[in-house]
Amino acid sequence: MLLNKRPPLKYIFNKVKLELMYVCIVALIVNYLTSRFHHHLPEMPLTIPTFLGTAISVALSFKLSQSYDRWWEARKIWGSIVNDSRNFILQLQSFIGREQAGIITKIAHRQIAWCYSLGQSLRGLNPLENLDKYLTDDDLKSVTLHTNKPLGLMQLNVADIKTLKDDGHLDVFSHVQLTNTVANLVNDMGMAERIKSTVFPVTYRLFLHMVIYVFLVTLSVALRDVVGYFEIPLLLLITSFFFLLERTATHLQDPFSNKPTDTAMTAIATTIEINIKQLLQETDVPEPHQPDEFYLM
Repeated sequence: MLLNKRPPLKYIFNKVKLELMYVCIVALIVNYLTSRFHHHLPEMPLTIPTFLGTAISVALSFKLSQSYDRWWEARKIWGSIVNDSRNFILQLQSFIGREQAGIITKIAHRQIAWCYSLGQSLRGLNPLENLDKYLTDDDLKSVTLHTNKPLGLMQLNVADIKTLKDDGHLDVFSHVQLTNTVANLVNDMGMAERIKSTVFPVTYRLFLHMVIYVFLVTLSVALRDVVGYFEIPLLLLITSFFFLLERTATHLQDPFSNKPTDTAMTAIATTIEINIKQLLQETDVPEPHQPDEFYLM
């Protein structure tokens, strides 16, 4: 997640360096052709590139709006995971007697592992990496059999809650409350997976790039009377804004892509771990996840 800090120019340039190279090549070719065949080409009124620029601006506004909606929905999902994780542990401590502190700790550590595992899974990374400090060997063996590791972890928690009910440590009302909280967590996971698996139409980006290059060509022809060493930097500057906005929207539309624009799932999972361990009155509480320069993962 990008922070309220100025990103380095290198980061910004790297996002559009390939497109700017293409723009420079196209601009040089068009500039050469217009100067070589100046008398054979019709006049290109500035109203044509102006109209195309307006159309591009509208299309970019729509894409930015839709992409931000996806990013904001992902952030709300993880905000809900924070709340439900806290409620889950508080309910366990409230509904179950102190003599069952061991099973509460076991379920709580699984919940911490679930948060990290879900974030890793959404990013396409190893969902069981560094989870051995939260899980027992039996838990790890059981979860390994699941394709969806976070779901496997949640199944283990549900099984322990059922055992507590069967042994008389939970009444019916408490069992229903805990089951509802688990259902909320599973729903949050499903909504995040829906965003991850739903691809923004690729043709939209391709058509948008095509229109930007058409705009580049028409503007270059319309500015054929402008000196080349001034025209080409001007074209690079104008088109760079379009490409930067388009690339920003492309990154925002996938909030689980392991990029600086990503949802800060590791930082959120660390916050959940801190909260849960403090509720358990444990001493090995980690420090909050620190930002990496201008973004937080």
